[in-house]
Amino acid sequence: MSADFELHPLPADTSHAERMDRQYRYQRHLYDLTRKYYLFGRDRLLKQIPAEAGQSILEVGCGTGRNIEHMARLYPHTRFFGLDISKEMLETAHRRFARKGANAPRLHVADAASFSAGDFGETGFDHIVISYALSMIPAWERAIECSLAALNTGGSLHVIDFGQQERLPRLFRRLLRGWLERFHVQPRADLFEVIRSAAERRGATLQTATPYGGYAWIGVAKMPA
Repeated sequence: MSADFELHPLPADTSHAERMDRQYRYQRHLYDLTRKYYLFGRDRLLKQIPAEAGQSILEVGCGTGRNIEHMARLYPHTRFFGLDISKEMLETAHRRFARKGANAPRLHVADAASFSAGDFGETGFDHIVISYALSMIPAWERAIECSLAALNTGGSLHVIDFGQQERLPRLFRRLLRGWLERFHVQPRADLFEVIRSAAERRGATLQTATPYGGYAWIGVAKMPA
């Protein structure tokens, strides 16, 4: 696999790309250190991917590459790909994998709401992961559509994001929402409905979970064989 750092043409939503680059120009250096304290459930989701040797995994909104690095330890014989709308974040990811050589993931600057498997020279991916990214993507419904469309037959889409904290104290919900808004994060109340609708149109099934009192919502859509 190519270890090159590939830049796609300017993403469709240039305002979102510019905002993410401004936000993460400096944050990216501390991103992984700080996010582990509130992006709960990521590793739980990643451990449940039924990846087999030779299969492909794409992370949409891969950021610094932390999750890809973690998955590479879990599934060492799998091919990895990543996309993010922030060039700043992918520069950090590129440095993370600089010593991997031919085993480095293929990383693209691209819009989650307008990509295809063909952008990577693939006909499809066996598994796609979206971890705490849909809550920051303006056209997040389109990102789900693009992800499902990029799956191979029998492939799976694995999503985790902020839930509605429906089983947590009201004060905690209010404080969390206020804090998230400062970083342009908007938990999607209709996340499951949107995934289910898009999945059913393709004959796919959806399994959901709401761990940690609904702090996180997890959805796994499975394409038909």
